[in-house]
Amino acid sequence: MSRKAIIRGIVIGAFSVALFFAVTILPVPFVSAQSKQDSSAGQSSMPGMDMGDMQGMEKNTDAAKAAASDMSDEDMGDMKGMDAHMHMTDLRPANAADQKRAEEILAQLRPAIEKYKDYHVALADNFRIFGPKVPQPIYHFTNYRYGAIAGFKFDPTRPTSLLYKKTDTGYELVGVMYTAPRRFSEEQLNARVPLSVARWHQHVNLCLPPLGMKLQDIDFKEFGPSGSIATQTSCDAAGGRWYPVVLGWMVHVYPFERDLSKTWAH
Repeated sequence: MSRKAIIRGIVIGAFSVALFFAVTILPVPFVSAQSKQDSSAGQSSMPGMDMGDMQGMEKNTDAAKAAASDMSDEDMGDMKGMDAHMHMTDLRPANAADQKRAEEILAQLRPAIEKYKDYHVALADNFRIFGPKVPQPIYHFTNYRYGAIAGFKFDPTRPTSLLYKKTDTGYELVGVMYTAPRRFSEEQLNARVPLSVARWHQHVNLCLPPLGMKLQDIDFKEFGPSGSIATQTSCDAAGGRWYPVVLGWMVHVYPFERDLSKTWAH
């Protein structure tokens, strides 16, 4: 998979699991309500396969495909369209101490997720696939409990999400995603994953379509994480819903990459 396809997959997946990241920025009652919803999700032969938030989208797979098509490689171009919607930390000068910390994180992460190369194990451990019926270059398997814990402490062995590619026989594990609360300063992020090694990112200036708009009627070239609308004035004029900062901080790691320069995605 090309680097562009991976980045595109990250963007689509991260936007798709926006409701999850709200766990780190919304009050506790929301978490409780979400937990109740999770426990009452549709009965599946595999745990974690159903997710209420996706029901409408999955019932209209053609519309979902259209949405994904709107975010094609050609539309994404060199990612300039996303500049206004993503805030990234600056890459600090490299140093031996940070490199050692990064290697220690990987040394803990790799054995911890080895078992998840079998995606069935991930499902059994309460990682939930977002949009299994919606075509995506990268699928996020998210553990809500780990995400909540990440709001308070960093555990390299418990990433919020596992990143998979779809294969003919199931899913192939390619990476993970760590998260942190949106209130975190760069120094707090640096304490988790050094900013000289990786760039944390945050989704900003998001205009969602009006409530009640049918999926097939949404213009994803206008709304969403790569849409042309990037100011509150334009969003209000389009009848959309404006979020200056919608998600917490995220950083992606590809621990199985042989090229260390690709291990920490920028």
